[in-house]
Amino acid sequence: MKALITGAKGQLGRGLIVAAPAGWTIEAIDLAELDLTDAAAVRAHVLASAPDVVLNAAAHTAVDKAESEEELALAINAGAVAAIAGALKDTGGRLVHVSTDFVFDGTCPRAYRPNDARNPLSAYGRTKAAGEDAAGAGATIVRTAWVYTAGGANFVRTMLRVMRERDEVRVVADQIGAPTWAPGLAQVLWGLVGAGATGTFHHSDAGVASWYDFAVAIQEEALALGLLDKAVPVLPICTADYPTPAVRPAFSLLDSSATRAVLGDQPVHWRVNLRKMLEEEKALG
Repeated sequence: MKALITGAKGQLGRGLIVAAPAGWTIEAIDLAELDLTDAAAVRAHVLASAPDVVLNAAAHTAVDKAESEEELALAINAGAVAAIAGALKDTGGRLVHVSTDFVFDGTCPRAYRPNDARNPLSAYGRTKAAGEDAAGAGATIVRTAWVYTAGGANFVRTMLRVMRERDEVRVVADQIGAPTWAPGLAQVLWGLVGAGATGTFHHSDAGVASWYDFAVAIQEEALALGLLDKAVPVLPICTADYPTPAVRPAFSLLDSSATRAVLGDQPVHWRVNLRKMLEEEKALG
């Protein structure tokens, strides 16, 4: 069996390569190997590769930049997906496509289920919703949120840096969701491939947090591991106190119970996975 992994140098892409089950041949590509804004080139590459599965971990994820470059984001987040899906129809392969909690508007009174109505508030959310539509009915779509991993560009590593550099840190406390450790997400994607599951699924780590809660936990765990020398005040602020070009959902917790039912497992709490990530971060030096 052959899998084509896009976004291979990203946080999830690297996790997918490491987590690949025995017996799979992996072709891993990133922007250097394939321009995702060129739909014709994307289609030609998939046709030539003829994989059994494409795990599409590539995306334009710069949420605020997408507000001023929505056309570019749309080309990557939807145009490339349409090209992959179209080629796979010809070759008979399957598409596993990664999407986001940003397709929701944050007004739901409970965790979002896969069949809940979408209403994206940002250009990023709109282009990712378009990508879900482009993936087609036979695809496996997995929405996730707040992805991070050791060595990556993410909130955890940003917090570690600013906690070393500043006397205090201010973090938004009125955006609620749950973090997702990329290696765990990679295992879920491969699990859904193995189960032959199609349709839309959700995955994030267990538990609930605000970005403020996440930052507090990062400092506590990093201090315990010796990644930080001293504690600094972490102060909760409102979204209105930290304006950004893109509007973010205030509540985007994902209900992953359908995913758990397919995989027959239990989710790991986000704080447990945060500790694992920080241990790996310490090992990286």
